Amino acid sequence: LSRTTSRMPNSLRCTLLLVAVIAGCAAEGTKTPTDGESNQATAVDPNAEGTGDAARPIALFFGDSITAGYGLDARDAFPALVQRKADSADFSIEIVAAGSSGETSAGGLRRIQWMLDRPLDVFLLELGANDGLRGVPIADIRRNLQAILDSVSTRHPDARLIVAGMRIPPNMGRTYTESFHALFQELAEANDAELIPFLLDGVAGDPDLNLPDRIHPNKRGHEILARTVWETLRKDN
Repeated sequence: LSRTTSRMPNSLRCTLLLVAVIAGCAAEGTKTPTDGESNQATAVDPNAEGTGDAARPIALFFGDSITAGYGLDARDAFPALVQRKADSADFSIEIVAAGSSGETSAGGLRRIQWMLDRPLDVFLLELGANDGLRGVPIADIRRNLQAILDSVSTRHPDARLIVAGMRIPPNMGRTYTESFHALFQELAEANDAELIPFLLDGVAGDPDLNLPDRIHPNKRGHEILARTVWETLRKDN
């Protein structure tokens, strides 16, 4: 994206950014990640930001390169920033980040089971954008994401669920684009989960808030993501 994107309407900048994500997936490693493959994964050690108190509730942030904090130190990615906000507010929680670059809903479904062996009190799902940009049928995306949520609810029936919504550009056609956008709200409603309508709200398309690739949020961008997630996490059920 050129510097002229800074003068475009936010909706258009958002569209251009999301169009670039597919190309960005190819640039994240030595090869393009295929379904379920990852060439970068970042996990936030709960002990790094908090007290490491095993009695504290555990929140698992499960997603793709956005959750992984691609291009940044894990301490500057939104999961770690949310941890610091929680600690400052005396909000008892331990954040565990499970982000994998290039991840799709199918890939997430394949790796979710081993992530659920640990205690879990809050589960934030941040997947689907790579599927949408590849034109994966909406029914397949819905089935995979629902299966992930079903796995969480089966293993941890009392876990609080949060669904992070994403958007895609209109190049797949209006029907597909609108169905994709609606998918996240539908999942949230069907699973009694809380919804973050658009995780990248206020960040997507802004060159000042993204890395030079104009794809992944930079440190400032992740600070905005952290505020967005924190506003949902801190709410009482």
